[in-house]
Amino acid sequence: MLLSIVIVFLTVIFIIKIQDVKSPLLQKCFIWFPPILFAYMIPALITHTFNLNLANSEIHIYSKGFIIPLTILSVMSALSFSQLKIVGIKPIVLFVSGSFIIATLPPILIFLLRLLSPDLGIQIINEELWKGLVTIVGSWIGGSTSQLVLKEVVECSEELFAAILVLDNILVNIWTILMFQFIKRSDQINNYFGISSEKPPVSEFEDAPVSKIQSGLTIMIVSLISFSFFFIGISFLSKIILLSIIGLALGNLIKNWDHKIILKVGSKLILIIMATLGLKLNFYSLGIPSALVGITLIWLILHYLGMMIVSYYLRIHMAWVPIASMANLGGISTAPAVTAAYEKQWMPHAIVLAILSMVSGTAWGLFTTFLFGLLKP
Repeated sequence: MLLSIVIVFLTVIFIIKIQDVKSPLLQKCFIWFPPILFAYMIPALITHTFNLNLANSEIHIYSKGFIIPLTILSVMSALSFSQLKIVGIKPIVLFVSGSFIIATLPPILIFLLRLLSPDLGIQIINEELWKGLVTIVGSWIGGSTSQLVLKEVVECSEELFAAILVLDNILVNIWTILMFQFIKRSDQINNYFGISSEKPPVSEFEDAPVSKIQSGLTIMIVSLISFSFFFIGISFLSKIILLSIIGLALGNLIKNWDHKIILKVGSKLILIIMATLGLKLNFYSLGIPSALVGITLIWLILHYLGMMIVSYYLRIHMAWVPIASMANLGGISTAPAVTAAYEKQWMPHAIVLAILSMVSGTAWGLFTTFLFGLLKP
Protein backbone atom coordinates (compact mmCIF):
# COMPACT_ATOMS: atom_id res chain seq x y z
CA MET A 1 0.00 0.00 0.00
CA LEU A 2 2.96 2.32 0.55
CA LEU A 3 3.59 2.65 -3.18
CA SER A 4 -0.07 3.55 -3.73
CA ILE A 5 0.08 6.24 -1.06
CA VAL A 6 3.25 7.72 -2.57
CA ILE A 7 1.72 7.89 -6.06
CA VAL A 8 -1.50 9.48 -4.78
CA PHE A 9 0.39 11.94 -2.57
CA LEU A 10 2.74 13.09 -5.35
CA THR A 11 -0.16 13.38 -7.80
CA VAL A 12 -2.21 15.58 -5.46
CA ILE A 13 0.78 17.80 -4.63
CA PHE A 14 1.55 18.17 -8.34
CA ILE A 15 -2.06 19.13 -9.15
CA ILE A 16 -2.22 21.67 -6.31
CA LYS A 17 1.05 23.25 -7.48
CA ILE A 18 0.14 23.54 -11.15
CA GLN A 19 -3.21 25.10 -10.22
CA ASP A 20 -1.28 28.01 -8.72
CA VAL A 21 0.92 28.55 -11.78
CA LYS A 22 -0.04 31.77 -13.57
CA SER A 23 0.50 30.52 -17.09
CA PRO A 24 -1.90 31.47 -19.93
CA LEU A 25 -1.06 28.20 -21.66
CA LEU A 26 -1.94 26.15 -18.57
CA GLN A 27 -5.14 28.09 -18.02
CA LYS A 28 -6.22 27.37 -21.59
CA CYS A 29 -5.33 23.73 -21.05
CA PHE A 30 -7.45 23.61 -17.87
CA ILE A 31 -10.49 24.82 -19.83
CA TRP A 32 -10.61 21.48 -21.63
CA PHE A 33 -8.68 19.26 -19.23
CA PRO A 34 -9.43 20.36 -15.66
CA PRO A 35 -7.01 19.45 -12.87
CA ILE A 36 -9.41 16.86 -11.49
CA LEU A 37 -9.13 14.90 -14.74
CA PHE A 38 -5.33 15.02 -14.47
CA ALA A 39 -5.65 13.76 -10.91
CA TYR A 40 -7.40 10.70 -12.29
CA MET A 41 -5.18 10.11 -15.31
CA ILE A 42 -1.68 10.62 -13.82
CA PRO A 43 -1.81 7.58 -11.47
CA ALA A 44 -3.28 5.55 -14.32
CA LEU A 45 -0.39 6.57 -16.59
CA ILE A 46 2.13 5.63 -13.90
CA THR A 47 0.64 2.18 -13.30
CA HIS A 48 0.33 1.62 -17.05
CA THR A 49 3.89 2.73 -17.83
CA PHE A 50 5.53 0.66 -15.10
CA ASN A 51 3.09 -2.25 -15.43
CA LEU A 52 1.91 -1.94 -11.82
CA ASN A 53 -1.21 -3.66 -10.52
CA LEU A 54 -2.58 -1.49 -7.69
CA ALA A 55 -6.28 -2.14 -8.28
CA ASN A 56 -6.47 -4.29 -5.14
CA SER A 57 -4.38 -2.05 -2.89
CA GLU A 58 -5.71 -1.46 0.64
CA ILE A 59 -5.77 2.27 -0.11
CA HIS A 60 -9.11 1.76 -1.87
CA ILE A 61 -10.65 0.42 1.34
CA TYR A 62 -9.59 3.53 3.26
CA SER A 63 -10.70 5.81 0.44
CA LYS A 64 -14.22 4.38 0.40
CA GLY A 65 -14.42 3.93 4.17
CA PHE A 66 -12.95 7.25 5.33
CA ILE A 67 -11.97 9.76 2.60
CA ILE A 68 -15.28 9.69 0.68
CA PRO A 69 -17.41 10.00 3.86
CA LEU A 70 -15.13 12.83 5.04
CA THR A 71 -15.62 14.59 1.71
CA ILE A 72 -19.40 14.23 1.87
CA LEU A 73 -19.52 15.58 5.42
CA SER A 74 -17.28 18.52 4.44
CA VAL A 75 -19.28 19.50 1.38
CA MET A 76 -22.67 19.14 3.05
CA SER A 77 -21.60 21.26 6.02
CA ALA A 78 -20.50 24.02 3.64
CA LEU A 79 -24.11 25.06 2.97
CA SER A 80 -25.73 27.63 5.22
CA PHE A 81 -29.50 27.88 4.73
CA SER A 82 -29.34 31.60 5.52
CA GLN A 83 -27.45 32.09 2.25
CA LEU A 84 -30.54 31.07 0.28
CA LYS A 85 -32.31 34.30 1.31
CA ILE A 86 -30.30 36.40 -1.13
CA VAL A 87 -31.42 34.37 -4.15
CA GLY A 88 -35.20 34.48 -3.86
CA ILE A 89 -37.94 31.90 -4.41
CA LYS A 90 -38.32 32.01 -8.20
CA PRO A 91 -34.62 31.46 -9.06
CA ILE A 92 -34.51 28.58 -6.58
CA VAL A 93 -37.64 27.04 -8.13
CA LEU A 94 -36.05 27.41 -11.57
CA PHE A 95 -32.83 25.85 -10.32
CA VAL A 96 -34.60 22.89 -8.69
CA SER A 97 -36.62 22.33 -11.86
CA GLY A 98 -33.32 22.13 -13.78
CA SER A 99 -32.04 19.52 -11.32
CA PHE A 100 -35.29 17.57 -11.62
CA ILE A 101 -35.03 17.55 -15.42
CA ILE A 102 -31.42 16.35 -15.28
CA ALA A 103 -32.29 13.55 -12.85
CA THR A 104 -35.41 12.26 -14.62
CA LEU A 105 -34.47 12.53 -18.30
CA PRO A 106 -31.97 9.62 -18.52
CA PRO A 107 -34.48 6.88 -17.56
CA ILE A 108 -37.14 8.52 -19.74
CA LEU A 109 -34.78 8.66 -22.74
CA ILE A 110 -33.74 5.03 -22.24
CA PHE A 111 -37.40 4.01 -21.97
CA LEU A 112 -38.19 5.79 -25.25
CA LEU A 113 -35.08 4.26 -26.85
CA ARG A 114 -36.34 0.80 -25.92
CA LEU A 115 -39.54 1.55 -27.81
CA LEU A 116 -37.72 2.85 -30.90
CA SER A 117 -34.76 0.47 -30.85
CA PRO A 118 -35.43 -2.41 -28.42
CA ASP A 119 -32.03 -4.06 -28.92
CA LEU A 120 -30.07 -0.89 -28.16
CA GLY A 121 -32.25 0.01 -25.19
CA ILE A 122 -31.90 -3.47 -23.70
CA GLN A 123 -28.13 -3.38 -24.35
CA ILE A 124 -27.75 -0.17 -22.31
CA ILE A 125 -29.58 -1.79 -19.39
CA ASN A 126 -28.03 -5.28 -19.62
CA GLU A 127 -24.46 -4.03 -20.17
CA GLU A 128 -24.98 -1.59 -17.30
CA LEU A 129 -24.13 1.48 -19.37
CA TRP A 130 -26.91 3.22 -17.46
CA LYS A 131 -24.58 3.34 -14.48
CA GLY A 132 -22.44 5.83 -16.37
CA LEU A 133 -25.49 8.07 -16.81
CA VAL A 134 -26.10 8.00 -13.05
CA THR A 135 -22.55 9.25 -12.42
CA ILE A 136 -23.17 12.05 -14.95
CA VAL A 137 -26.23 13.12 -12.93
CA GLY A 138 -24.00 13.26 -9.87
CA SER A 139 -21.33 15.20 -11.73
CA TRP A 140 -23.69 17.73 -13.32
CA ILE A 141 -25.75 18.50 -10.24
CA GLY A 142 -23.42 17.73 -7.35
CA GLY A 143 -19.97 17.90 -8.88
CA SER A 144 -17.13 15.47 -8.38
CA THR A 145 -18.10 14.52 -4.84
CA SER A 146 -21.55 13.27 -5.83
CA GLN A 147 -20.14 11.63 -8.95
CA LEU A 148 -17.64 9.64 -6.89
CA VAL A 149 -20.24 8.61 -4.32
CA LEU A 150 -22.70 7.46 -6.98
CA LYS A 151 -19.95 5.56 -8.76
CA GLU A 152 -19.52 3.50 -5.61
CA VAL A 153 -23.26 3.17 -4.98
CA VAL A 154 -24.06 1.78 -8.46
CA GLU A 155 -20.67 0.03 -8.74
CA CYS A 156 -19.78 1.63 -12.07
CA SER A 157 -16.75 -0.03 -13.70
CA GLU A 158 -13.47 1.89 -13.85
CA GLU A 159 -13.37 1.71 -17.66
CA LEU A 160 -16.89 3.10 -18.09
CA PHE A 161 -16.21 5.74 -15.43
CA ALA A 162 -13.05 6.90 -17.23
CA ALA A 163 -14.98 7.19 -20.50
CA ILE A 164 -17.73 9.12 -18.74
CA LEU A 165 -15.17 11.52 -17.25
CA VAL A 166 -13.86 12.37 -20.71
CA LEU A 167 -17.36 12.71 -22.23
CA ASP A 168 -18.62 14.73 -19.27
CA ASN A 169 -15.66 17.11 -19.41
CA ILE A 170 -16.07 17.77 -23.15
CA LEU A 171 -19.82 18.38 -22.89
CA VAL A 172 -19.60 20.68 -19.87
CA ASN A 173 -16.92 22.82 -21.52
CA ILE A 174 -18.95 23.16 -24.71
CA TRP A 175 -22.04 23.94 -22.61
CA THR A 176 -20.16 26.62 -20.69
CA ILE A 177 -19.21 28.36 -23.93
CA LEU A 178 -22.84 28.24 -25.08
CA MET A 179 -24.12 29.64 -21.78
CA PHE A 180 -21.76 32.60 -22.10
CA GLN A 181 -23.48 33.37 -25.40
CA PHE A 182 -27.04 32.78 -24.18
CA ILE A 183 -26.72 34.96 -21.08
CA LYS A 184 -25.47 37.87 -23.18
CA ARG A 185 -28.65 37.59 -25.28
CA SER A 186 -31.05 37.13 -22.37
CA ASP A 187 -32.55 40.63 -22.72
CA GLN A 188 -33.48 39.90 -26.33
CA ILE A 189 -34.99 36.56 -25.31
CA ASN A 190 -36.97 38.36 -22.59
CA ASN A 191 -38.36 40.82 -25.12
CA TYR A 192 -39.26 38.02 -27.51
CA PHE A 193 -41.34 36.25 -24.86
CA GLY A 194 -42.76 39.47 -23.45
CA ILE A 195 -41.04 39.14 -20.08
CA SER A 196 -39.99 42.25 -18.19
CA SER A 197 -36.24 42.84 -18.50
CA GLU A 198 -36.12 44.71 -15.19
CA LYS A 199 -33.36 43.29 -13.02
CA PRO A 200 -34.22 42.13 -9.49
CA PRO A 201 -32.70 44.02 -6.54
CA VAL A 202 -29.14 43.00 -5.72
CA SER A 203 -28.18 41.82 -2.26
CA GLU A 204 -24.96 40.33 -1.02
CA PHE A 205 -24.17 37.67 1.53
CA GLU A 206 -21.08 37.70 3.67
CA ASP A 207 -20.03 35.12 6.23
CA ALA A 208 -19.31 36.37 9.73
CA PRO A 209 -15.55 36.57 10.41
CA VAL A 210 -14.11 33.30 11.68
CA SER A 211 -10.90 32.92 13.69
CA LYS A 212 -8.16 30.39 12.97
CA ILE A 213 -9.15 28.50 16.13
CA GLN A 214 -12.73 28.17 14.87
CA SER A 215 -11.45 27.04 11.48
CA GLY A 216 -9.33 24.40 13.18
CA LEU A 217 -12.27 23.24 15.30
CA THR A 218 -14.41 22.97 12.17
CA ILE A 219 -11.87 20.69 10.49
CA MET A 220 -11.33 18.66 13.68
CA ILE A 221 -15.06 18.04 14.25
CA VAL A 222 -15.59 16.88 10.67
CA SER A 223 -12.52 14.62 10.80
CA LEU A 224 -13.52 12.98 14.11
CA ILE A 225 -17.07 12.28 12.98
CA SER A 226 -15.90 10.78 9.68
CA PHE A 227 -13.28 8.65 11.44
CA SER A 228 -15.88 7.28 13.85
CA PHE A 229 -18.10 6.27 10.92
CA PHE A 230 -15.22 4.16 9.56
CA PHE A 231 -15.88 1.66 12.36
CA ILE A 232 -19.68 1.68 12.17
CA GLY A 233 -20.96 -1.48 10.51
CA ILE A 234 -23.59 -0.05 8.16
CA SER A 235 -23.81 0.05 4.39
CA PHE A 236 -21.96 2.65 2.33
CA LEU A 237 -25.23 4.23 1.20
CA SER A 238 -26.49 4.48 4.79
CA LYS A 239 -23.26 6.21 5.81
CA ILE A 240 -23.61 8.75 3.02
CA ILE A 241 -27.21 9.57 3.93
CA LEU A 242 -26.44 9.93 7.64
CA LEU A 243 -23.33 12.02 7.04
CA SER A 244 -25.26 14.28 4.66
CA ILE A 245 -27.83 14.98 7.35
CA ILE A 246 -25.14 15.50 10.00
CA GLY A 247 -23.23 17.82 7.66
CA LEU A 248 -26.27 20.04 7.07
CA ALA A 249 -26.86 20.17 10.83
CA LEU A 250 -23.25 21.12 11.56
CA GLY A 251 -23.19 23.88 8.96
CA ASN A 252 -26.43 25.45 10.20
CA LEU A 253 -26.59 24.80 13.95
CA ILE A 254 -23.03 25.47 15.09
CA LYS A 255 -22.25 29.14 15.52
CA ASN A 256 -19.17 30.43 13.66
CA TRP A 257 -18.89 27.28 11.56
CA ASP A 258 -16.25 28.01 8.91
CA HIS A 259 -18.08 27.25 5.66
CA LYS A 260 -15.27 28.50 3.44
CA ILE A 261 -12.45 26.46 4.94
CA ILE A 262 -14.47 23.26 4.96
CA LEU A 263 -15.36 23.74 1.29
CA LYS A 264 -11.65 24.11 0.50
CA VAL A 265 -10.93 20.94 2.46
CA GLY A 266 -13.60 19.13 0.42
CA SER A 267 -12.02 20.23 -2.85
CA LYS A 268 -8.63 18.84 -1.80
CA LEU A 269 -10.18 15.56 -0.66
CA ILE A 270 -11.77 15.14 -4.08
CA LEU A 271 -8.30 15.21 -5.65
CA ILE A 272 -7.20 12.43 -3.29
CA ILE A 273 -10.22 10.30 -4.20
CA MET A 274 -9.72 10.81 -7.92
CA ALA A 275 -6.01 9.97 -7.71
CA THR A 276 -6.85 6.82 -5.75
CA LEU A 277 -9.41 5.75 -8.33
CA GLY A 278 -6.86 6.34 -11.09
CA LEU A 279 -4.82 3.45 -9.69
CA LYS A 280 -7.57 1.08 -10.91
CA LEU A 281 -7.87 2.35 -14.47
CA ASN A 282 -7.05 -0.03 -17.32
CA PHE A 283 -6.32 1.89 -20.55
CA TYR A 284 -6.75 -1.17 -22.74
CA SER A 285 -10.52 -1.25 -22.21
CA LEU A 286 -11.10 2.51 -22.39
CA GLY A 287 -13.71 3.73 -24.90
CA ILE A 288 -16.79 5.96 -25.03
CA PRO A 289 -19.97 4.06 -26.01
CA SER A 290 -21.48 5.92 -28.97
CA ALA A 291 -25.03 5.44 -27.68
CA LEU A 292 -24.21 7.46 -24.56
CA VAL A 293 -22.88 10.37 -26.64
CA GLY A 294 -26.20 10.79 -28.46
CA ILE A 295 -28.24 10.42 -25.27
CA THR A 296 -26.23 13.03 -23.38
CA LEU A 297 -26.52 15.56 -26.22
CA ILE A 298 -30.31 15.19 -26.35
CA TRP A 299 -30.34 15.27 -22.55
CA LEU A 300 -28.56 18.65 -22.42
CA ILE A 301 -30.78 20.27 -25.04
CA LEU A 302 -33.99 19.13 -23.34
CA HIS A 303 -32.64 20.29 -19.99
CA TYR A 304 -32.21 23.83 -21.31
CA LEU A 305 -35.54 23.91 -23.17
CA GLY A 306 -37.32 22.66 -20.05
CA MET A 307 -35.77 25.41 -17.95
CA MET A 308 -36.78 28.04 -20.50
CA ILE A 309 -40.39 26.83 -20.28
CA VAL A 310 -40.29 27.04 -16.47
CA SER A 311 -38.73 30.50 -16.66
CA TYR A 312 -41.45 31.63 -19.08
CA TYR A 313 -44.27 30.57 -16.79
CA LEU A 314 -42.56 32.00 -13.71
CA ARG A 315 -42.08 35.27 -15.66
CA ILE A 316 -38.53 35.41 -14.40
CA HIS A 317 -35.65 37.10 -16.22
CA MET A 318 -34.22 34.71 -18.82
CA ALA A 319 -30.68 35.42 -17.58
CA TRP A 320 -31.50 33.09 -14.69
CA VAL A 321 -31.77 30.13 -17.10
CA PRO A 322 -28.03 29.99 -17.98
CA ILE A 323 -27.16 30.94 -14.38
CA ALA A 324 -29.24 28.10 -12.93
CA SER A 325 -28.08 25.73 -15.67
CA MET A 326 -24.42 26.43 -14.95
CA ALA A 327 -25.04 26.12 -11.21
CA ASN A 328 -26.38 22.65 -12.01
CA LEU A 329 -23.79 21.62 -14.60
CA GLY A 330 -20.75 23.79 -14.07
CA GLY A 331 -20.54 24.31 -10.34
CA ILE A 332 -19.01 26.89 -8.08
CA SER A 333 -16.32 28.06 -10.52
CA THR A 334 -18.13 28.42 -13.85
CA ALA A 335 -21.55 29.55 -12.59
CA PRO A 336 -20.21 32.89 -11.23
CA ALA A 337 -18.06 33.34 -14.35
CA VAL A 338 -21.05 32.98 -16.67
CA THR A 339 -23.10 35.24 -14.39
CA ALA A 340 -20.43 37.94 -14.46
CA ALA A 341 -20.75 38.08 -18.25
CA TYR A 342 -24.21 39.60 -17.71
CA GLU A 343 -24.34 41.10 -14.20
CA LYS A 344 -21.38 40.95 -11.81
CA GLN A 345 -23.55 41.84 -8.82
CA TRP A 346 -25.46 38.57 -9.30
CA MET A 347 -22.33 36.49 -8.70
CA PRO A 348 -23.15 35.79 -5.01
CA HIS A 349 -26.50 34.40 -6.16
CA ALA A 350 -24.74 32.05 -8.57
CA ILE A 351 -22.35 30.88 -5.86
CA VAL A 352 -25.21 30.07 -3.48
CA LEU A 353 -27.05 28.10 -6.19
CA ALA A 354 -23.83 26.23 -7.01
CA ILE A 355 -23.35 25.27 -3.35
CA LEU A 356 -26.99 24.16 -3.19
CA SER A 357 -26.33 22.07 -6.28
CA MET A 358 -23.25 20.56 -4.69
CA VAL A 359 -25.11 19.35 -1.61
CA SER A 360 -28.14 17.99 -3.47
CA GLY A 361 -26.41 16.09 -6.28
CA THR A 362 -26.13 12.75 -4.48
CA ALA A 363 -29.85 12.73 -3.60
CA TRP A 364 -30.81 13.42 -7.22
CA GLY A 365 -28.45 10.69 -8.40
CA LEU A 366 -30.07 8.20 -6.02
CA PHE A 367 -33.45 9.21 -7.44
CA THR A 368 -32.16 8.52 -10.96
CA THR A 369 -30.86 5.13 -9.79
CA PHE A 370 -34.31 4.32 -8.41
CA LEU A 371 -35.95 5.23 -11.73
CA PHE A 372 -33.48 3.04 -13.65
CA GLY A 373 -34.37 0.21 -11.29
CA LEU A 374 -37.93 0.41 -12.60
CA LEU A 375 -36.66 -0.20 -16.15
CA LYS A 376 -34.85 -3.41 -15.34
CA PRO A 377 -36.54 -6.57 -16.64
